[in-house]
Amino acid sequence: MEVNPPKQEHLLALKVMRLTKPTLFTNIPVTCEDRDLPGDLFNQLMKDDPSTVNGAETLMLGEMLTLPQNFGNIFLGETFSSYISVHNDSNQIVKDILVKADLQTSSQRLNLSASNATVAELKSDCCIDDVIHHEVKEIGTHILVCAVSYTTQSGEKMYFRKFFKFQVLKPLDVKTKFYNAETDEVFLEAQIQNITTSPMFMEKVSLEPSMMYNVVELNTVKQVGEGVSTFGSRTYLQPMDTRQYLYCLKPKQEFAEKAGIIKGVTVIGKLDIVWKTNLGERGRLQTSQLQRMAPGYGDVRLSLEAIPDTVNLEEPFHITCKITNCSERTMDLVLEMCNTNSIHWCGVSGRQLGKLNPSSSLYLALTLLSSVQGLQSVSGLRLTDTFLKRTYEYDDIAQVFVVSSTIQVEG
Repeated sequence: MEVNPPKQEHLLALKVMRLTKPTLFTNIPVTCEDRDLPGDLFNQLMKDDPSTVNGAETLMLGEMLTLPQNFGNIFLGETFSSYISVHNDSNQIVKDILVKADLQTSSQRLNLSASNATVAELKSDCCIDDVIHHEVKEIGTHILVCAVSYTTQSGEKMYFRKFFKFQVLKPLDVKTKFYNAETDEVFLEAQIQNITTSPMFMEKVSLEPSMMYNVVELNTVKQVGEGVSTFGSRTYLQPMDTRQYLYCLKPKQEFAEKAGIIKGVTVIGKLDIVWKTNLGERGRLQTSQLQRMAPGYGDVRLSLEAIPDTVNLEEPFHITCKITNCSERTMDLVLEMCNTNSIHWCGVSGRQLGKLNPSSSLYLALTLLSSVQGLQSVSGLRLTDTFLKRTYEYDDIAQVFVVSSTIQVEG
């Protein structure tokens, strides 16, 4: 009968502990009215409790700190810190000790050890300590693999390892919306929701634009010459609360002049979010490059460069139009102006505008008047490309508010 030899116990012991900051202790207040049976007993017990705040015993506040009782949650963007200790439990001197810590994610394996050098010897009841740090950049299952190899006094090489599995959770839910303006500006609305169980202090939420755009943050208001956050001085985000941030992106001059460049799918930039939790523990997230589909303007784009907000009834006013060739061919354009029930164009219709090269623009100063009061839509422009005999119609270009002209009152 074959008997397997007993498994040899290792001379070294490995301990791995996560390093986190303590939390404020919160007590659960238990109170009653004076006319109830316990009388003032519960209130007196809370006053004598050293964990309560003097004068605020009925509030869930505390001045004492408590150490973590479990592994806790790890969120994407936070820094994972761990304390690794290898202790010699035997009465022998152990040689050539090598401690290695790797972090296995779903896509890669990272070496977190501060040093990969071997320790010459470790005496009895002594230990080797190491602290590792890693900024978590992936969600899902992570496995911390700690391996220890050493040599006994008899020259036998020993090896063992331990696995510590933990989940990385998503701390924020980020949604984005794009709004395209006629002036080539792009407005980005970022909705950020705290999906953790604790409040967050939002230290920074900024947009890093791509090389094609300049960005203006619209999350402050001017007060006494200074910019004040629209969210107040204390930018806390409670669990499951959502906050909206707004940004305006303007094409840089070298790109705005070339209409053919900004079309199709374009890269806008990426959001950089920094927050703090508990006792100042910092987290940071950067989104991937945000992309939007540029609006299609067809072969010819007509946009307004200048138009008054309010005009007088039956009095001429002026607008400035910009015509851009968005195609890859040269156009020979003819401008026609068609009157509507309320808008009447002044000038010659059917005039030649000449040839317009690809990605080029020309400016037109036009005059018109309105015969109807109220909010009126500017419509009735037609551009015809004589090369292809193709006509492009432009209606509802803009709106103007038409008011009655001043009436002279005779005395």
